[in-house]
Amino acid sequence: MSFRIRLDETDRDGAIAESLEAAVVGLEREGDTRADFLRRVRTAGVALSGGAMLGGLGGGVADAASSTRPPASFGKGDVGILNFALTLEYLESAFYNGAAVNLTGLDPQTATFLAVAVFDENRHVKKVRSTVERLGGKPVAKPTFDFNGANTLVTSFLETAFALENTGVHAYAGQAANLKDPAVAATALSIITVEARHTAAVATILNSPGYRINPNGAFDDPYTASRVLAAVKAAGFIAK
Repeated sequence: MSFRIRLDETDRDGAIAESLEAAVVGLEREGDTRADFLRRVRTAGVALSGGAMLGGLGGGVADAASSTRPPASFGKGDVGILNFALTLEYLESAFYNGAAVNLTGLDPQTATFLAVAVFDENRHVKKVRSTVERLGGKPVAKPTFDFNGANTLVTSFLETAFALENTGVHAYAGQAANLKDPAVAATALSIITVEARHTAAVATILNSPGYRINPNGAFDDPYTASRVLAAVKAAGFIAK
């Protein structure tokens, strides 16, 4: 059975085209190649093939070394959790915005996925920011990102997208039980399902045993905030 995302069904008002913004320009590293990037990521325990970006940083639902909640620097309560999520949404939106600028000649299915992801992730950023503000909090600032060329080549783009989307699923799942405001929980649930659909779409495009539609089987594994942040830091995506 083939799977295709229909752009005409998702962009009826032309909003996807309008959502493309300038790519985030990271710090260039001399001598950085895709091989170097994948080596650094795998050394840090971030699996870009096989399904779980954080596979090597410990197992189980809970991280015994720390709380499941984000660090206090993100803020208190639901605001802190949202700012943690916002950091990941900044990362994803910047990754896809950069890919939209850098990648050309994509096959129709990959091009459509990219357009949908750009639209969705930029909307996620706006939604999470506005929810933080509604709760009286201050949204965290957008970092500077360095994707080390991962969104400039089709294969590395798809592999990294698969890893990032899975990380988003694990991160939101890990914070679900910590949310207090029902409206905030509803927002988080509405995002996690989209992240999971993105993952499935990429898995179908890659069509490889190493990229499963359900990489963790019938049940996804919630990750602690510290586990997620350690993996993202180790991957070297946040330059500043």
